[in-house]
Amino acid sequence: MHEDLNSQSPAPEMPDAEPPAPPVPAVARRASLWRWISEGLRTAFLQAPRIEATPAPWQLLLLLLLPELLWFGMTRFQVMGPAQLNATAALNTLWVWGLLAWLGWTALRGQQHRLARWLVLASWATFPVNLLFVGLSIAYAYGWSPELLQNANYLWSFYGLCYFWMLLAITLLTARENVARWRVALLVPGLAAMLALGFWQTINMQDRVWQTDFAASAAAEPERPRLRLTQEVFEQQQTLWERTLAGIAERQPGQTNVYGLVFAPYASEDVFLRESTMVAKVIQERFGAKQRVLHLANHPTTADTLPWATPLNLQRAIAALARRMDGENDLLVVYLTSHGARDHQLAATNDPLSVPWLTPKELRKALDEAGIRNRVVAISACYSGGWVEPMATDHTLIMTAADATHTSYGCGRLSELTFFGRAMFDEELRKTRSFETAFAAAVPVIKQREIEAGKEDGFSNPQISVGEKIRPMLADLARRLDTAK
Repeated sequence: MHEDLNSQSPAPEMPDAEPPAPPVPAVARRASLWRWISEGLRTAFLQAPRIEATPAPWQLLLLLLLPELLWFGMTRFQVMGPAQLNATAALNTLWVWGLLAWLGWTALRGQQHRLARWLVLASWATFPVNLLFVGLSIAYAYGWSPELLQNANYLWSFYGLCYFWMLLAITLLTARENVARWRVALLVPGLAAMLALGFWQTINMQDRVWQTDFAASAAAEPERPRLRLTQEVFEQQQTLWERTLAGIAERQPGQTNVYGLVFAPYASEDVFLRESTMVAKVIQERFGAKQRVLHLANHPTTADTLPWATPLNLQRAIAALARRMDGENDLLVVYLTSHGARDHQLAATNDPLSVPWLTPKELRKALDEAGIRNRVVAISACYSGGWVEPMATDHTLIMTAADATHTSYGCGRLSELTFFGRAMFDEELRKTRSFETAFAAAVPVIKQREIEAGKEDGFSNPQISVGEKIRPMLADLARRLDTAK
């Protein structure tokens, strides 16, 4: 039996289909480069961008490269004098763009056709703050920085405010793209981590984008004297060594005698010879150590006047002083000045003579084996705080120009003295014979001078460690010397 077609019941309705995605225009409107830049800068100041166009591929490439090129150009002024571009360091920060693009792709899910627009605006939204950071660094380098920002607390507060401003600018840009709030909320921690990591990498990067061109600087300077290794020089050094040891004065019985050992192993920069000469003189004049200070130095001009500063000569000098000292009651002041490495070795050069670098372990072993108990050890070098623990004893006072993770300052080609040597020995120890008092007075002076000089990696943070059993001895010595003057 056939059913009447006209009497058929209507077909069941299909469920509503998912609404189609907004159409993506095949050819989006274009805008000029200047329009893109001006709207990006408007975004940097937390304003809504007034542009709905999509950048052409060549515009996208140029708009992303342009702020980087401007940044590279500005950072050139951080280095005074000849400089060379370190391409590897320049590329080290470009990972930011890959991560930023991925964050934008995730946040704009369903609207990925707007990613190019978002990426251009986001890159220019961070540009003014990045330019401000570079400008501040240049101001430090040339001594133009505002007095307020020379205070570390204010400076880091300022950096924090700028960091928050960049985060807020990109977050607002994303929220204005009709993105779900939960996606914006997920974007914020990713952006925060990216910006923080990029900022940390910039301020801690050991290899700067622009670095001093030492070859060009050296070419512009008068040619330095060079050491010529001849048989006469070696024989002269042997005679000089014997004469130096023979000239050590006999100790005065019945009192604490002060002896000194000054060690300057880096021949390539004159500052270490000047500083070691000054320190040797201060120890002799201020601590009654006339003719009891051995000065070892590497320099092309002193091969016939001073014994070479090598680890072997250092061991021999300690042993020679120990034979003349009362190991239980006398005091040895050791001063080391050179460049320091991150692994806490003390750099040494005396080309063409090969000189090993000195380690804290080697100095400690030489002093222990010589039986010299009472020691004041001062190290003027970068990262010299790493010497404190290996050298510490109850009978030792240790002073360093920096902590174990920071550079010191004032060891360049144009420096007269290092900041530590100048403040500690050339200034404060001429006012007092207490090493602790002089150190306490020298530290704030060093800090202020580093701020004024624009030291980029933060305060050197000089260290001091005083063994409990040497403190009363040094106090008695200072009182006796002050009374005798």
